[in-house]
Amino acid sequence: MFVVMGVTGKVGGAVAKCLLASGEPVRALVRAADRGRAWQARGCEVAVVPDAADDRALTDAFEGAAGIFVMNPPNYDSAPDFADTRLRAAAAARALHRTRPGRVVLLSTVGAQASEFNLLKWAAFFETALAGTGVPFASLRAAWFMENVAWDIAAAREGRIESYLQPLDRPIDMVSARDIGRTAAELLRETWDGLRTVELAGPRRYSPNDVARGLAAVLGHPVEAVAVPRETWEPRFRAEGMRHPEARIRMLDGFNEGWIGFARDGTESRTGTTDLVAVLRELAAKG
Repeated sequence: MFVVMGVTGKVGGAVAKCLLASGEPVRALVRAADRGRAWQARGCEVAVVPDAADDRALTDAFEGAAGIFVMNPPNYDSAPDFADTRLRAAAAARALHRTRPGRVVLLSTVGAQASEFNLLKWAAFFETALAGTGVPFASLRAAWFMENVAWDIAAAREGRIESYLQPLDRPIDMVSARDIGRTAAELLRETWDGLRTVELAGPRRYSPNDVARGLAAVLGHPVEAVAVPRETWEPRFRAEGMRHPEARIRMLDGFNEGWIGFARDGTESRTGTTDLVAVLRELAAKG
C-alpha cells in the first residue's frame, strides 16, 4: 500500500494516478471525506486528515504503508518563523517514527539548501525532520512549476504578461507537475536504504520571454512579457492581501540573482520529458 498526501492537487494527484496505472494499491489522504469520493471511485482507500499537524491522524493514515508521498500544504504567506511548517514537519516525523514505512518521498523544492531567508525555506525544516526519522527517505527537489503560468493565461489573452522573474531573457529550470508525479511514483516503487536527494528539472530551461513566445504559439497572437519593477512588489503583494510578503520577495530575488538553484553536488539529477508548450496548451484549454 502506498499513501499519497495532497492527492486533490496537481502533484499528489499525478503521483496517485501513476501508482494506480502501475497496479499499485493507493491510500489517498484528503482533508474532508467528500473530497475523497472521486478517488474511492478509482479504487483507492481514503484516509481523512483534516489537519496536517495532527500526528495521531497521520499515524493512522500511514499505518501499514510500504511507501508514503509527503507534501507540505502550500502557504504562500507564511510568517517569517515558518511556525506552521515546523508543526507539520514535526507531526509527520512523529507519525513516521511510529509507523516505520518502507520508504518516504517528500515533495521538496529547488533551492531547499539555500541559507538565505526566503519563501522556500520551509523545505529545509521538512527535509531535516524527515531525514531524522531513520526511515529510508528521498527528498525530491523539483524546479519551478511550469503550471505557475496558469496565473498568466487571462492576461496573455490580452497580449501581455507581467513577470517577477527577471531579466526577461534569463532562463531557469522548470518542470511539469506531471513529471514530478511520475518521478515521485518511480521513487516510491524503488528500494533503497538511507537518504537521497533527487533534483528534478524539465527537458530544458525557460525564460519569461520563452513563456511569452509559448503562449503566443498556443493562443495564436503576439504575447509580450513585461518586467514588474521590484520597488512595486511589496505594495502589490500587500494589496493582494499578503501579510508577510518579505519571504516571497526574497524567493524571487533568489531566482533572479541566482542563489536559488540546484545544489548539483551530492545529489541525483533526473529530467522530465514534458515541454513547456504542452503544459501551456493544457492550461489555455482550461480557461
